[in-house]
Amino acid sequence: MPIVVNLDVMMAKRKISLNELSEKVDITLSNLSILKTGKAKAIRFSTLEAICNVLDCQPGDILEYVADNR
Repeated sequence: MPIVVNLDVMMAKRKISLNELSEKVDITLSNLSILKTGKAKAIRFSTLEAICNVLDCQPGDILEYVADNR
């Protein structure tokens, strides 16, 4: 998939655990884990906004488009 999720990178930069982010964003640990591993098919703007607020970042810091060279 050409959309890469860099949530783990931002979490490492901010030194925040998956459990802590889950609590602060009010999203289940399993759903956050699916997003973190890049297995999510969609993300709500409200969830993305909450993650960006907690991590003090921009959506582009979390989501990246990588062209599929087929």
